[in-house]
Amino acid sequence: QVQVVESGGGLVQPGGSLRLSCAASGSIVNIYDMGWYRQAPGKQRELVAKITRGSSTNYADSVKGRFTISRDNAKNTVYLQMNTLKAEDTAVYYCNVYMKTTIGTLIDSWGQGTQVTVSS
Repeated sequence: QVQVVESGGGLVQPGGSLRLSCAASGSIVNIYDMGWYRQAPGKQRELVAKITRGSSTNYADSVKGRFTISRDNAKNTVYLQMNTLKAEDTAVYYCNVYMKTTIGTLIDSWGQGTQVTVSS
């Protein structure tokens, strides 16, 4: 069994910063890609940022230069540092982890989501 748990969301003023964390635990052999997605009301879920085990990254154009994704492989944790936040960043942020389990299966696992609200 695998768990993916996010933390760090909240309410912040425009121009402010937040740091999201996501930890995977359980019957894990290896973690490959880790990523952050978001879904705003009435919109589809979209990729925000992704990082490979070797720390190659890619970002949505809308967050380039403002958000930074990083990971700690020893802790099975991925982070999203969000700076210069805008109202349009308001969404539920979901962590996604692609991993190999102890029974040999490859799975995509999602966290429960954490709300980020940017408002004055």
